[in-house]
Amino acid sequence: MTITQLYYVLAVAENQNFTKAAEKCFVTQPTLSMQIQKLEDELDVQIFDRSKKPIELTDVGRKIVNQAKNIVNESYRIQDIVDQQKGFIGGEFKLGIIPTVMPTLLPMFLKTFIKKHPKIKLKIEELTTEEIISRINEGHLDAAIASTPLEHENIKERVLYFEPFVGYIPNHHRLYNAGKIDVSDLEIDDMLLLEDGHCFRDGVINLCKAFKDHNDDQFQLESGSIETLIKLSDEGLGMTLLPYLHTLDLSEKGKQNLHYFNEPAPAREVSLIYHKSELKMQIIEAMQTVISGIIRGAITFQNVQIISPISK
Repeated sequence: MTITQLYYVLAVAENQNFTKAAEKCFVTQPTLSMQIQKLEDELDVQIFDRSKKPIELTDVGRKIVNQAKNIVNESYRIQDIVDQQKGFIGGEFKLGIIPTVMPTLLPMFLKTFIKKHPKIKLKIEELTTEEIISRINEGHLDAAIASTPLEHENIKERVLYFEPFVGYIPNHHRLYNAGKIDVSDLEIDDMLLLEDGHCFRDGVINLCKAFKDHNDDQFQLESGSIETLIKLSDEGLGMTLLPYLHTLDLSEKGKQNLHYFNEPAPAREVSLIYHKSELKMQIIEAMQTVISGIIRGAITFQNVQIISPISK
């Protein structure tokens, strides 16, 4: 039994196809098939039911795949230990970022991070929280930036910052002349929300639920982007809440519609998350250092107080 054979097994289990798995592993299909057959012969079991289309794992195959994930991950740790011992910060690093964080945070830290750590090859994807959790568990992401706490047993979290909510209230809205606002002022009926699948949407709903009952069927107007919510609000279709960093690039006209909350301001917790196996920790720690420093500078410059997170 070899690590390579287990790696091939995991590839077939994920792709449910020998040809696709071979392509992902950069080997020929006959080579991959032969190695998996040798493993099955050695163990005297059938890992895959090849009669099914797509290919399925047998009962014992599922147990083997679960154990293989642990073994392959632990094998990666050996190189990781060597890299840390040598003080090497480099190699490929796959990072996921949720949609409501990606457009504001990434431009703030990417150039600085690349310049400071030129040996790291970043591969960045915009993904929902659900997709991020799945890919971290499957070993397809090294880390991610997401709204927390997630309370997932296989995932560790390092808080980067607490980002306050800011009300975006156009001049025709009932709260426009209110100055600073309180959470108790919010009405879910005139709140523009992101569509299902966005953790920021859930945070806004939970914030409103804390003060008022509502029926989820009332949510008729939803969008896939915060920029669209701003435009819809400008058209008189309601108010919305923005993560603080999204307010920094608004036009002067747009900033006139911003209404800050009385203290303590509601906020979301944004963290760097990764698998409990703690692979590539030297890169994770380097990224945390760069992002935290940049965020502290942005918050200090704007003189915004960040106090308490709300639900993800």
